[in-house]
Amino acid sequence: MIQVQSTAGRPSAWAPLRLPFFRWLWLGVLVSNIGIWMQTVGAQWLLVRAPNASALVSLVQTASALPIMLLALPAGALADLFDRRLLLIFVQVYLFGVSILLAALTGAGQMPPGLLLALTFALGAGLAVQTPGWQATIPELVPRPLLPSAAALGGMNVNLARAVGPAVAGLLIARLGVPAVFVANALTALVFGAALVLWRRAEPNAGERREHFLPALLAGGRYVRHAPIVRRLLLRAAMFIAPAMALWALLPLVASQRLRLGADGYGIMLGALGVGAVAGVIALAPVRGRLSSNAMLAWAGVLYAVVLAVTVLVPSLVAVLAVLVFAGLAWVAVLSTMNAELQLFLPVWVRARGLAVYAMVLFGAQAAGALLWGLVAERTGLQAALLISSAAMLAGVVAGLFWRLADTTGMDRGTAVYWSDTRLAFDPRPETGPVLVSVEYTVAPDREAAFLETMDRVRQSRLRTGATRWELYRDGERPNRFVEAYRVPTWDEHLRQHAGRMTGSDRQSEEAADALSDPAPRVSHLLPPSASAASGGG
Repeated sequence: MIQVQSTAGRPSAWAPLRLPFFRWLWLGVLVSNIGIWMQTVGAQWLLVRAPNASALVSLVQTASALPIMLLALPAGALADLFDRRLLLIFVQVYLFGVSILLAALTGAGQMPPGLLLALTFALGAGLAVQTPGWQATIPELVPRPLLPSAAALGGMNVNLARAVGPAVAGLLIARLGVPAVFVANALTALVFGAALVLWRRAEPNAGERREHFLPALLAGGRYVRHAPIVRRLLLRAAMFIAPAMALWALLPLVASQRLRLGADGYGIMLGALGVGAVAGVIALAPVRGRLSSNAMLAWAGVLYAVVLAVTVLVPSLVAVLAVLVFAGLAWVAVLSTMNAELQLFLPVWVRARGLAVYAMVLFGAQAAGALLWGLVAERTGLQAALLISSAAMLAGVVAGLFWRLADTTGMDRGTAVYWSDTRLAFDPRPETGPVLVSVEYTVAPDREAAFLETMDRVRQSRLRTGATRWELYRDGERPNRFVEAYRVPTWDEHLRQHAGRMTGSDRQSEEAADALSDPAPRVSHLLPPSASAASGGG
């Protein structure tokens, strides 16, 4: 039986699997991820003997990751706006079709490197839509206290697939050839699709107005730009992924050139990485209670740097397999920590878009890192490239001592609807805009320093939730009078601030500013002169 609570009273790492919908969809994603890794191994193995193999093999990773960097934010907006279940089902049909085409052309001997990379890019485009949609679905399937455990299981899912997929791919290539791997990947898309068909998602609120695509896209970008905690998480993720990709991009060459292994041997090496990652999910559970997120990232970076060096300095398959297990552990420690932090911090209205930006950074760093280390290996040789990446990883660990993650444990991230209804003399149309909102405060001199400090947090809240411009003015004739002015693109966007975009933390900052004003702040809404004439009286 799956344990729900640990002995310390914290939720067990396995608790979300007791929820039927999460369990079946998690298994469907696992099968899909296994197919993705099988496809990656098959594509890379087609190129290991091609001219300029170092660059071409690394470009497989780039072609897989680049679409996610380019398309994840629009995909996140789609996942926030439309039925995620139907969106994910459509993606599985698309992935099945591209995979079958890839298998047929490879089997017919019509697969030059350029076409292989183009179809790999096409598969990556489907994954770009799938990734934020699935990540944003997890909070619908599990209660908030289980989100850290669900995030860890998500990391375990990816890395269990990394352990199984390459090993199966190696066996299939050795016995049936690369086309069989591509067919198997197509079938895994059908498995996840079937799990999605069986899922009965709760109906969304019928009275809730759906955002338009372009404003939703811009709102997601504004949120991330004005959320320092999210920006720091993205920076730390990129600092780890970029040098870490040297191992993933160049491992086929380590297998074929240094260790003289075939496709099955390369699959076993990737399997060792996956085994380490799966073991890491279990081993790290008790460690998380003792180490902060910053300490976890630092130790994982040091461990991964050691693995990068040992991989090319010790010409022993047994030794390389042993250190690859630790590389998998370090990899899952970093990514599960980042994912859990984001899942807990992002508010529900922008969760898919925020996770999409994370996916853009994650896969963008993978694409750029894979290409970079492939080119470095072409110029300096395989051994030098991996040693340089090890030094870069250690430099990132040192930088992380200064660019630390914020402690968010005391923040209230739940939705807070606390603004009173607007009372205007007329009813503006939703598209009316821009809207200038002004808030007048009267602050005693002895409260001024505290007020200005609090208003910096209010500024970030306004800009995260819809404002495109924010300013604070002091009255020249009455120095104790301050006027906050912020601009929102449309009336509809401002109403969304009223009804669902604020969190408990936003409320705390705003109420702290209001408490420093005597009398209470006075709010005004300024609209274009044509608004009342176009809308009529209200």
